[in-house]
Amino acid sequence: MAAEGFNLSKLDAVVARGGLLRPIQGGTYAVDEAMLQDLASGFGGDHPSNLGGLIANEISAGLHIPAFIVDPVVVDELSSIARITGLPEISRRSIFHALGQKAAARKAVRELGLDYEDANLIVVYIGGGITIGAHQQGRVVDVNNGHAGEGPLSAERAGTLPTGDLISMCFSGAFTKDDMIRKVTKEGGFAAYLGTSDLAEAERRVRDGDKQARDIYEAMTYQTAKEIAAMAAVLKGKVDAIVFTGRLDNASPFLELIENNISWIADILVFPGEDELASLAEGALRVLQGREQAKIYDTGSTEGV
Repeated sequence: MAAEGFNLSKLDAVVARGGLLRPIQGGTYAVDEAMLQDLASGFGGDHPSNLGGLIANEISAGLHIPAFIVDPVVVDELSSIARITGLPEISRRSIFHALGQKAAARKAVRELGLDYEDANLIVVYIGGGITIGAHQQGRVVDVNNGHAGEGPLSAERAGTLPTGDLISMCFSGAFTKDDMIRKVTKEGGFAAYLGTSDLAEAERRVRDGDKQARDIYEAMTYQTAKEIAAMAAVLKGKVDAIVFTGRLDNASPFLELIENNISWIADILVFPGEDELASLAEGALRVLQGREQAKIYDTGSTEGV
């Protein structure tokens, strides 16, 4: 910032990506000592985003201005029934593109002339993984855990897999635990079938007549459409809009293929690009302008809210 000639004394706040913290509600959070301890210790696991709050605190401390994080990936607003699996030893967890999904949802309600707390939306975020959330009156009451590879196959994620076959692979002796985690979260989907995690490259191969690329690409759109329809059931069919955001553009064939399957559910809105920095800034501004109160990080939260 000094190299760009920016005077640090003009800053009103510092805002950063949140990391793998305890499960918390969505919103803008003040960076405090409890949060810093969990980020530094890697409470929820190691991830580069854990550095966000620590860096924000370092910058803000000497300037005596607030530091915030906004909608970290651990935002957990799941309904109690959405947590239940078929085994008592395993509960569903909420880890998803919360920052991007919440930002796109707020853009959508502005366009629709609604308040986020009164709207029902299905939000689809396209990244290395695909997360699809049911936003019911300001809360994401159901969403696939994209961090763990759950949901549709995508650029890097294997998606939800046949359980028995997955168990057989795990105990085949051919793979370690780390191997399997990597296969389903980093080396699955396009990366596994096509050797690339680049959506644009996959689309180029489809245009060039590559049958395998077409089949995998269409499988991704097919599985995404199924997940969207499932979230429509969660919202009991009362859906104000289906919102797409992330790594796509309005000309992407992905949207056309999806629309053919789900346009009957609700109108479709598209906000291309990840815009994470703008989303962080908007979260801080809501607090600085008095439109939202900064939340306090709850260290007693371990299983969601």
